[in-house]
Order: sequence, then C-alpha cells, then structure tokens
Amino acid sequence: MSLSKAKILIVDDEPQLRRVISTSLVSNGYTVEQARTGEEALNKLREQKHDLVLLDLNMPGMGGLETCREIRWSCDVAIIILSVRNTEKDKVQALDAGADDYVSKPFSTPELLARIRAALRRLPVSPDSGSQILLLGDVMVNFLQRRVTAGEREIRLTPKEFDLLQYLANNPDRPVPHRRLLQAVWGPDYGDEVEYLRVFINQLRKKIEPDPSHPAYILTEPWVGYRLHIAK
Repeated sequence: MSLSKAKILIVDDEPQLRRVISTSLVSNGYTVEQARTGEEALNKLREQKHDLVLLDLNMPGMGGLETCREIRWSCDVAIIILSVRNTEKDKVQALDAGADDYVSKPFSTPELLARIRAALRRLPVSPDSGSQILLLGDVMVNFLQRRVTAGEREIRLTPKEFDLLQYLANNPDRPVPHRRLLQAVWGPDYGDEVEYLRVFINQLRKKIEPDPSHPAYILTEPWVGYRLHIAK
C-alpha cells in the first residue's frame, strides 16, 4: 500500500475540525471519509476497508474509548487518538483500548501527517533478516504472511504488535533499548514514549505467552528495554 493512497476515516463531532483535517489529508494524497459519532464510524468500517482511523475521545453517545475498543475488536485498522487530554493516564487508557498512537490537541498539520505516516508504516521482511518462521512453544509466527497461530487457532496481532515482535525476533536473545524499539516500529520522531512499549508488550504477552505474568519469551531488561528469548 502506498501511504499517499491510504484511506482514512476521521471521527469527530466537530464539523469544522473534520473539514480542516480532511482538506489537509486530501491535499496530501489521502482518501478521506468522515463520521460524526462512534456508531457512524463502526458502520462505515463495516461497509468498507479503511487503513487508518483518526478518532476523537470526547464525543456524544458512544465515547472515544468505547469506539476504539469496538474497532480494535472487529479489525486491525491503525488508530490514532486525537484529544485535548494530555496526561499519561489518558494515553495509557487509549493504548490499552487498542490505539496505535495518541496526538494531543491542538496539533499542527505537519505533526499529524508525521503521526499518520508512522502509524501506516510496516517493517519489511528482508531475506537476510533471519528465518521467516518463528516458533515460541506452540505459537508459530510467519513473518512473510504476517500471521500468528497456536495450533489451529489464529492469534490476531495489531500491525504495531506484529512489528514489535518482528523487530525483537530480528535481534534474538539481545536486549533492544526502548528508544531503538520505538524508532524502529513507530519511526524516527519517537523515542521517549516508553509507556507505548509497556502497553504493547503487555498486550503481546497476553496473546503469545503461556503465562503472561511470568513471561518466558518477551523478557524485560530493567532500565534498558526488552529481549526476545528463543529456546535453542
């Protein structure tokens, strides 16, 4: 997918903000749709495939967090939260609900465009990056197909969860610093958002670890980062 051809859904109850964002995105080559409420957004996502959702937190009816959870439960579209709230607690709640990123209002157009590019970027699978199949107990990761299974059961990872796992797998049994992980998966403008890693690593552990509270594969390196342990 060419980033400039991505289809973006703007979900916000403020018509003026939707128009401003829409104009900026269209002028940068994106295809844009708009929704005023969470319910309308879910209907549009059911009707057509989108690549990214820009989602306001403060909306009447179904709130932004609930909408985010519903979207994440139903599909793997990239989600960026837009909000006037700017505390770490708010950001962690949004990431826990399934968001890929969090942008505080007011924001500049260049900042939003950079965040969109970061949310849409995917780690490539290069021929020299090691095996394209990873086994973690009964969990099999196929990097070429971007598919994770446990026996006959499909394990759904979000794009960012998959990229995190892939980058750790490309550096097996080696500590990967927080900043390096953030810049590899989200992009060069990131590096201090350690709370992003805490949330996404926790989500990954819940999906692939036999006992997420005592991880055997995705290990924490205190004060440094994370390491993927692969049994020999």
